[in-house]
Amino acid sequence: MSDTDKMIPVTTWTPDGESAPKLSEEAVINAICTVFDPEIPVNIYELGLIYAVEIAESGNVKVEMTLTAPGCPSAQELPEMVKAAIAAVDGAGDIEVETVWDPPWDPSRMSEEARLSLNMF
Repeated sequence: MSDTDKMIPVTTWTPDGESAPKLSEEAVINAICTVFDPEIPVNIYELGLIYAVEIAESGNVKVEMTLTAPGCPSAQELPEMVKAAIAAVDGAGDIEVETVWDPPWDPSRMSEEARLSLNMF
C-alpha cells in the first residue's frame, strides 16, 4: 500500500467544534492487510482468514478470523497482530479479535491476488 492509498482520518465540524475521526471499514481492512502470516507471503485478508468485521458507532471493532489450520504455529500471535494493527487506526476504540473454526478455512477463500502470489491458480 502506498502512502497515497492510506486513509486520512475524516473529522467533521459541528456547532460544538470538531468531532473525533470516524472509523471506516476501509481503514480497518487496510490495517488488517498489513498483517502477514509469517509462513505465507500474503496478507491474512487476501488469504481469506478474516470472516467478519463489525464496527460500532463508538469505534469499537469486532473481528472474527480463522487460521489455515488449528495447529497453526502463529495461532497466538496473528490475532494479537490484527488487534495491534487496528488499534493504530485513528478513531479505533476497543478491539476484540475472536478466532473461529466454523466454517473451516480452505484455499477457495483466497483472493485471486493471493492465488497468483502463491502459484495456486
